[in-house]
Amino acid sequence: MVFTIGSLRGMRAGAPGARRRVRGSICSLVAEYTGLHGWTVTPGARVRRDGACDCGDPCCAAPGAHPLGYAPRIPAGTRREEVAEAWGLTPDASVLLAAGRGFDVLDVAEQVGCRALVRLERMGLRLGPVLATPDGRALFFVAPGAAAELPRLLYRMGWDDAGLDLRCLGRGDHVTAPPSDLGALGPVRWLRPPSPDRQPPEARLLLGTLAYVCHRHGSLVRS
Repeated sequence: MVFTIGSLRGMRAGAPGARRRVRGSICSLVAEYTGLHGWTVTPGARVRRDGACDCGDPCCAAPGAHPLGYAPRIPAGTRREEVAEAWGLTPDASVLLAAGRGFDVLDVAEQVGCRALVRLERMGLRLGPVLATPDGRALFFVAPGAAAELPRLLYRMGWDDAGLDLRCLGRGDHVTAPPSDLGALGPVRWLRPPSPDRQPPEARLLLGTLAYVCHRHGSLVRS
């Protein structure tokens, strides 16, 4: 059974044992992110079923994808017992991964990402984790520093003026991770889950293929 933050909220009126199992599952995932993969996790705001952010700002620019101002982050290397104690302060928060330290993220349309995945794996490239969001984006984890290098890399590859639907998230940005959801849109899911041997590659190894598929997809949409 796959648990999401939304399913946890729906179980509030259920049996206490069931709620504890779900919260325990979330704590285990957070502990895996911090301990096994070396990522910093931050409790985040949630998206309500009506699509609004529960932070209270009706004009929120990042519903369900920004930290709770009052909740401390859980740094990489935090022990499982400490994770359980920290997450217990905000048990219904969304799970946010902080970019810019252990990874940056190349963000493209999900259709583009899925086509690029096939090409990249046929080339024998060892990919890092890849997320799919319910609003139709694919997020490729790459080595940190990519956000600062992206303009230069696109220029060197000849894609700097192509108007690509491609951006990079780095220091100061956050990624919503499973088991979180985006309200009525549905859960975030892994296209390629993290594992100790799935380290984020250098952005330059993916960027040429992603840029090409982005450009081709954009041309087909416009035609």
